[in-house]
Amino acid sequence: MLDAIVACNPLPTFAIDLAHRVIHWNPACEQLTGIAAAAIIGTRDHWQAFYRDRRPLMADLLVDQDHAAIERYYGGECRPSRLVEGGYEAEAFLPGVGSRGRWFYFTVAPLLDTEGKLIGAIESLQDVTIRRRAESAQRANEALLAQIIDGSSVPTFVLDQNHRVTHWNRACEVLTGMSATEVLGTDQQWKAFYASPRPVMADLIIDGAQESMAQLYYDDKYRTSALIEGAFEAEDFFPAFGESGRWVYFTAAPLRDQHGETIGAIETLQDITEAKRSEEMLRESERQYRHLSQTDSLTGLYNSRQFFERTRREIERATRYRRPLALLAMDADDFKRINDTHGHLEGDRVLQKLASAIRDCLRRTDSAYRYGGEEFMVLMPESSIEAAALVAERIRSSFADMQHELPDGASFHASVSIGVTSHVAGDSPDSLIKRADLAMYRGKRRGKNCVVVAEA
Repeated sequence: MLDAIVACNPLPTFAIDLAHRVIHWNPACEQLTGIAAAAIIGTRDHWQAFYRDRRPLMADLLVDQDHAAIERYYGGECRPSRLVEGGYEAEAFLPGVGSRGRWFYFTVAPLLDTEGKLIGAIESLQDVTIRRRAESAQRANEALLAQIIDGSSVPTFVLDQNHRVTHWNRACEVLTGMSATEVLGTDQQWKAFYASPRPVMADLIIDGAQESMAQLYYDDKYRTSALIEGAFEAEDFFPAFGESGRWVYFTAAPLRDQHGETIGAIETLQDITEAKRSEEMLRESERQYRHLSQTDSLTGLYNSRQFFERTRREIERATRYRRPLALLAMDADDFKRINDTHGHLEGDRVLQKLASAIRDCLRRTDSAYRYGGEEFMVLMPESSIEAAALVAERIRSSFADMQHELPDGASFHASVSIGVTSHVAGDSPDSLIKRADLAMYRGKRRGKNCVVVAEA
């Protein structure tokens, strides 16, 4: 079972004896280093997997009980394990891994015989290169590195073939809030994760569940393991963990005897809450960036780039389906005089109020844009020119009625001239915009504060 547990650990793990010979080298370690277990077990060459020059690994120093050397080699990056008595955990750069080396967080723990005597050491590694290189804002709450059962800093539990808990390590206690004494020897492991009885993933593994059963309990949050045959992986949110719940990535794999029969299952868990939060922050940042790239920062309306893109699409749609499309072009009257008389700050407030008047008069399918300076555009799909003219009049009237307060207590009114037109066959964005602009400027010449309809 020890061999099976080490082999099924999803994190790179190896063990050495007192003579510094490798006695375990799991598949994850093979995958990470490119060195097969058959080529290294029984040798003292494990340093070659991680460093270019010969030097002891932390497991070697632990076997030698050379605590001063541990501090010398790993300095401030090393500390005694919080979970395993006599163990250490550290973070360091391993230049021999990959083409440019990798950063790893690793732990080492003593292996003891039944009399408590040291017989070797086990070391596990977790790749933290991305976090180190990106200097991510969040640090994992606990280092989750695999060792065997109680010697592991990774939350781990084991079930036998009757679904009884045989191992529930300290890290699992910390993560779930349930002590080992509450679950060892029972089949109540579900209580640590769910409010009512249901199988955990390790239970499904023991029952030989197919993907359909995993789909039933975990929907699309699960996948088959690419590393361990017959194993499943999943991510899920557990609201009972911690103060506000935690996101957990977990792997369940079968434990088999020498005949290949399933005699139990091992499940490991990893807190990925900070990574999930980082993903959410990234999505929010991308959403905000898209919003800023599409909108005018002063008025909150769409910007001119969005206007041209949307106008092109709406003209194509109106042409293809022979549907009506109207366009309003509007310009705040005497805006230069407002700026010169009351200052640019008051001028900005006038534009913001005009944008508010526009938004209040539009339908859900309409869209408004700050075209440039004090000029605005409104696209009205599925609107006749008569209906668009009524909307334009409501905007004009609403804005004209607004009172603009000044800091000294005085106030003034502003107005807007609006040109209205509609799409006709053969229109391009330029011709449609030009026709609405000309109608708006006719309104300026007529005395401003008016709506002029440009018949196509």
